[in-house]
Amino acid sequence: MSTTHTDVLIVGAGLSGIGAACHLKRECPDRSVVILEGREAIGGTWDLFRYPGIRSDSDMYTLGYRFKPWTHAKAIADGPTILQYIRETAAENGIDKQIRFGHKVVGASWSTPDARWTVEVERHDGERATFTCNFLFMCSGYYRYDGGYLPDFPGIGQYAGRVVHPQKWTPDIDYAGKRVVVIGSGATAVTLVPEMARTAAHVTMLQRSPTYVVSRPAQDRIANALRKVLPVRWAYFLTRWKNIALSMYFYRLCKRRPAQVKRYMVNGVQAAIGSKVDVARHFTPRYNPWDQRLCLVPDGDLFRMLYAGKASVVTDEIERFTHRGLLLKSGTELEADLVVTATGLVLTSLDDMDLRVDGRQVEASRTFGYKGLMYSDVPNFAVSFGYTNASWTLKCDLTCEYVCRLLKHMQRHGHRQATPRNHDPELQAEPWIDFTSGYVQRAAAHMPKQGSKAPWKLYQNYVRDLITLRFGRIDDGVMEFSRPAR
Repeated sequence: MSTTHTDVLIVGAGLSGIGAACHLKRECPDRSVVILEGREAIGGTWDLFRYPGIRSDSDMYTLGYRFKPWTHAKAIADGPTILQYIRETAAENGIDKQIRFGHKVVGASWSTPDARWTVEVERHDGERATFTCNFLFMCSGYYRYDGGYLPDFPGIGQYAGRVVHPQKWTPDIDYAGKRVVVIGSGATAVTLVPEMARTAAHVTMLQRSPTYVVSRPAQDRIANALRKVLPVRWAYFLTRWKNIALSMYFYRLCKRRPAQVKRYMVNGVQAAIGSKVDVARHFTPRYNPWDQRLCLVPDGDLFRMLYAGKASVVTDEIERFTHRGLLLKSGTELEADLVVTATGLVLTSLDDMDLRVDGRQVEASRTFGYKGLMYSDVPNFAVSFGYTNASWTLKCDLTCEYVCRLLKHMQRHGHRQATPRNHDPELQAEPWIDFTSGYVQRAAAHMPKQGSKAPWKLYQNYVRDLITLRFGRIDDGVMEFSRPAR
């Protein structure tokens, strides 16, 4: 079994992993870096998901990297264009040469005497390999790639048609001229329905309860105008901060005046659809805005299909599958040639790998998240985890900047180990993600905890995190540094 050593080992070659490698190359050029990717391609989510209409659910001026301007006309971009952007970033920075494809991490063990991680890997050919590193950086995302969440639907085996989960979409799935039922009301469902409705006979979005759905222009006119009169980087910088400020303002407004914002969003749907759909029943959630993530529809494409009668919404619960479709608890039967189960993801922590520190197994649920990027009592280890109320990459960029600062600080002072330690007896444990969404609640017991105050608190605030992670003290009294014997 071969063993390879590197200064920093990155797990995952998706949006986060490629960004991490670029930051390290720019800020820590003297450090060797290797990226391990379990699949055979760059891109992560944007290569995995192939369902119709796959696109971003936030604008690319904030979902894009801080160091690489987004120059396409559309701010809400389709999956293939985002994948091209990630691959371009990797190629331009030489990161594609640092990736080991078909290398799935199954375990990692830290040795304090050696100040080193030993990482066990399964290769695509069935062989095992070992990597050692001084710092382990997890950029593998937050959900399982091998399959999405599928409820236990009674009678599903009796159904004569095809059932497919969007995470397992294949090119042979034909829906042209067919009756389609999409189960779900989240971001995937509101993406699938208008796209499939273009060629399907009819598409029905079947939901247990409504979600907040907001229309937004696919193109950012201000961004496109700025690029005509300013250098590309200045136009990108200004647009990025415009969108950050607007999203932060809207989020705070949702939390401070939920009833007012709720009326605004529901009235917006009513204006788009008119009397074609019962908005009170199908687009008026029981919870407040941002208790769950909002769904974005570019240029109101979902509303246009509903208005045209190409698609419809049914709010009900499934009694069971039948030979021809689905029987609902109201007694209605929905006939379908194809059923798409957009029923969510399966969240995971630590990519389900076996993590140990000096022989002790680390249980993520028993750790506290330090500044949203490291775990208590786990040395030289960071996780790239984005925002839930803003674009994912905003927090990932800041996480990478902090990791680079930490590595340089350790080198400057001769430290070989950095470990966040909780010495506060009054620190209270809180959920890592404060969402009521089903996919979050199902995984809550296995996720790390956030604390009731800094630096263990997740504030979900970009400006606050920017000040803390880009300019805050590294040696803050919570991060413990040491020089273990070689």
